[in-house]
Amino acid sequence: MADDLFGDMDVEYATTVADRAIRSMSQQSVPVTPGNFSVWFDYAMGTSPALRKTIDILIGNKRKFDASINRELYATFVKQQSDAEITDDYPEQLQSVISSAREFLATAISDNRTQIEALGRVTSEVTSEVASQAQTNSDPRSIIEKLVDELGRANARAAALETNFIASTAELDRIRDSLKAAEERSNTDALTGLANRRSMDAFFRSAQIAAMEGDEPLSILMIDIDHFKKFNDTYGHQVGDQVLRLVAKVLQENVRECDFAARYGGEELIAVLRDTDLAACTEVAERIRRRISEARLTRRTTGQAISSITVSIGVAQFRLAESAEAMIERCDRGLYEAKRLGRNRTVTENDIEGETAAA
Repeated sequence: MADDLFGDMDVEYATTVADRAIRSMSQQSVPVTPGNFSVWFDYAMGTSPALRKTIDILIGNKRKFDASINRELYATFVKQQSDAEITDDYPEQLQSVISSAREFLATAISDNRTQIEALGRVTSEVTSEVASQAQTNSDPRSIIEKLVDELGRANARAAALETNFIASTAELDRIRDSLKAAEERSNTDALTGLANRRSMDAFFRSAQIAAMEGDEPLSILMIDIDHFKKFNDTYGHQVGDQVLRLVAKVLQENVRECDFAARYGGEELIAVLRDTDLAACTEVAERIRRRISEARLTRRTTGQAISSITVSIGVAQFRLAESAEAMIERCDRGLYEAKRLGRNRTVTENDIEGETAAA
């Protein structure tokens, strides 16, 4: 693992970064496991702004870096990177299969040319012998045997080529399926089944461009599960996972096919709504919030009823030419204002700006 982390980095510098990472882990009582160290080494390096922001927010909110949060940080910011690197192997494999297919095709062309030439020679010989034997009334069986023999060799070559092409096609299908599966894994959050932050970023960029080109509104809503730590502490992480899956399911069911729902990180989920202004997005957010609060969850192992689930939601609308980070930051401010006001509510960017103006 050290080689993966340090690469060609200067040893002295790498040691300094590693020391800084371990000190940070010690301050936050994070166990020094290989996975955790990978996360905090990247944090100390500052190579991932998203990782730095996530950890800084968690520290600022005095969140405990328990096993669940550590797993999520690793899955979101380290494992996804590894999955992306794994997919890099497939183009090389695909190129190998394509090269093999080209060789098979070249062999087929060569064998076909050889077959035509051989059949041409046999045909010429047969014609000569037929003419000769017709004059002498000889037995034509030798002519027929020679023709059948050559045709048999031609069929054998064709069968071998067909077998090679079938094998090559099967290998191409396998590579294609592997690429598709790897792409889905790299773009999907394993726990909730929603898209992950990586694929959300890509969708968001294209949605921004489409909104500017079509002069259409674009809005986002961000959901944070209220008192999520309580579910983990009271019922265990399996129940916490159930809560996340429930909220993800309600979110997915209440956005359109043209919209995009994703897990943003930890207990935060996000949705990007195309051709939707702030008011319409707020209506969707409120519908989601109500349905989550009305949902009832029971502990799978015991059937025990779990306390009601509520969420806080922030809403913001895209402003011409702004960055995704700026839009998400406004949405995030609305979310934290909802938390400050008592949770289980939706706060829009306009609500915050109205309070600022009044103050």
